[in-house]
Amino acid sequence: MLDAEKKAARKAAFERRAAAHARGLDGAAQARLAALLAPYQGRAVSGYMPIRTEINPLPVMAEMAAHGPVGVPVIEAKGQPLSFRRWRPGTTMVAGTFGALVPETGGTVVPEVLIVPLVAFDRAGGRLGYGGGFYDRTLEGLRAERPTLAIGYAYAAQEAESLPLEPTDQPLDAIVTDAFTLTF
Repeated sequence: MLDAEKKAARKAAFERRAAAHARGLDGAAQARLAALLAPYQGRAVSGYMPIRTEINPLPVMAEMAAHGPVGVPVIEAKGQPLSFRRWRPGTTMVAGTFGALVPETGGTVVPEVLIVPLVAFDRAGGRLGYGGGFYDRTLEGLRAERPTLAIGYAYAAQEAESLPLEPTDQPLDAIVTDAFTLTF
């Protein structure tokens, strides 16, 4: 039952995200993300390489990389947490799992702050991802070691009234969109 609800929620959110992506709203969201991350310059941050209609964090990641380490997620294996390989502008990238680019080489980064892609979010900090559980496992492990900030990054159109969440779904600490920033 919950799987069917998640599938339906993802389908609707993908449609809303595609429409928002076509309107070119990334710039407003990037300004909000940069403002939220400004106090964290110099700390280890992870971003992501956008695929399909995901909102683009790369300009903000480049700014953060000028001050400290920035990592990009690497899927090591199904059912495992993500690792993060160091990235900076100009890094040679290769195709990774699910089509996302990853740095060809580079050291590991253990992020304190994660810019998290998503399919849908709610006003309580809930996040619906692609269904692999990679970020949930990763955040659970990082948070067990030390305080870790998870920032959902999305178009405002990806907001859902409610989401079919499970106890293993890790909450977000903030959500940044083209229209607003929420903190929890």
